[in-house]
Amino acid sequence: MRVIALPVKSLAEAKSRLEPVLSPLERGALTLAMLEDVLDVTLEVTGWETWVISPDETVLEIAMSRGVHAIEEDRPPLAAAIRQVDEEADGRNVESLAVLLPDTPLVTHAALTRALRTLGAVVVAPSADEGGTNLLLRRPPGSILARFGHDSYRRHLQGAAEADVPTAVVSSPELAFDLDLPGDILTVLDSRHEGRTLQVCLDLDLGARVASRT
Repeated sequence: MRVIALPVKSLAEAKSRLEPVLSPLERGALTLAMLEDVLDVTLEVTGWETWVISPDETVLEIAMSRGVHAIEEDRPPLAAAIRQVDEEADGRNVESLAVLLPDTPLVTHAALTRALRTLGAVVVAPSADEGGTNLLLRRPPGSILARFGHDSYRRHLQGAAEADVPTAVVSSPELAFDLDLPGDILTVLDSRHEGRTLQVCLDLDLGARVASRT
């Protein structure tokens, strides 16, 4: 079995760095829009299952409505959620486990498929600033310890080197972009990448709201 896992925070806590522009309800709506856009892509990838792990009931309901395996997160933070996914993957004899952050709404089927087909026991797609990791693929899941957040890209490379496992880095603009800051909203608007994320940004007039704060 091969799995793409999408970890999603509680909607009440999601995208806190967008507080200057969006209300809590708007941040939740944007988070769900990004999740659904990424689900559109992962569900098209042949031969891979999609899992969603979250403490949020709404997120899990959306996952189940899309025919996705939904896992209720036992406890935060993200590192604990990934360990929970690893444990379930081990129990289900998953041979390849990709963790994709679902705040990557510009990801495409072609870009994700290329990354998943890249050779290596560990495949890493860094964020644009090469600080974080947006996609981590491990074959098998226990090849290295999964780490996400600040400096995770370097730590993944270091962990792979210490474990002496073949590692590949995927440089992809579609996978490198993650929506974290108000300025990232302008990137989504400029991209005109069709999807729910773009539509939410347009419906909420976020371009004007971001511009008024710069």
